[in-house]
Amino acid sequence: MNQTLQTSKIVKLKVFRSNNDGPHKKPTYQEFDIPYEPGMTVLSALLYAKEHVDHSIAIRYSCRMACCGSCGMMINDTPKLACYTQVTELPNRAITVRPLTHYPLIRDLVTDFDGFFQKHVSVRPFMVRRDVTEQETSQSEYEQSAEELDDFLQFSGCIKCGLCNAACPTAANDDSFIGPQALGQAYRYVADSRDEGGTERLKLVDQAHGVWRCHFAGSCSFVCPKGVDPALAIQRLRALIVAKSSVKRPGSPLLPPRATH
Repeated sequence: MNQTLQTSKIVKLKVFRSNNDGPHKKPTYQEFDIPYEPGMTVLSALLYAKEHVDHSIAIRYSCRMACCGSCGMMINDTPKLACYTQVTELPNRAITVRPLTHYPLIRDLVTDFDGFFQKHVSVRPFMVRRDVTEQETSQSEYEQSAEELDDFLQFSGCIKCGLCNAACPTAANDDSFIGPQALGQAYRYVADSRDEGGTERLKLVDQAHGVWRCHFAGSCSFVCPKGVDPALAIQRLRALIVAKSSVKRPGSPLLPPRATH
C-alpha cells in the first residue's frame, strides 16, 4: 500500500468543472482534500466531495462494481472506470479527473454518448437468423460447441463504457470512424457460429471509416477494463474481409470463413 497515503490520510482530488448554467461557465478545475480510507476508489473520493463539500459536481455512475460502464472518465490522463480504480494504484496523492475525450461534454465529468450508441447499433450488434421460429419456443435452442463459444467469448464482455474510443487516436481525428467498440462488437457477432448476418455485417465495416481507418495503435485494448481486445477484433475483421474477397477469384484456394455464413 502507498505509504504516503497511510501517513497523510489525505487524497488530493482535482476535478474538471464546466457548467453552462452554473458558476463554472468557464472550464476550470476544483480541488478537494479527501480523507483517505483503506480500499478507497476514485469514485469513492468523488462521491465524498459531492456529498460533503460540493453537491453540484456532475458524475455518472451506477453499479460501483465495474459492470455497467457508467463511470468512465480520464483519471490522470488515462481512460479508466472510477469505481474500478483504487487510489493506492495511482502514482501519487494528486488525482486529476476530467471527462472522457472524443465525446461531447454535457457537464463536469458527464459526456454525451448518443453518437457512441448510434455507431454501436450501426453494426447490427444482435443475432441475425433467417429462420426465427426457434426463438418462439422454449423447447429448442441454438446448439453450439465449446470450441465455437471460444471463438467469440472474449469479445462478448464489452460493457459499453466507451474507454476504448476515448483512447483511440483515430477517433480523435475522424468523427465518422465507427470506433473500436462498435467494430469489436461487429466481430463478436460475425464470429458467433449461431449468427447468419456475418456477410452483411462485414459489408457495413468494410469501408474507409470502418476497419481500414484503424491505425492499430492498440490503445483501445490497453485501456479496456474487461480484456475485450477490440484491436484484435479489428484485425480479425480485416482478415475475414480479405479472405471473403479472395474466394471470389477463380482458382483461389481459400474457403469462406465459417463465421460469415
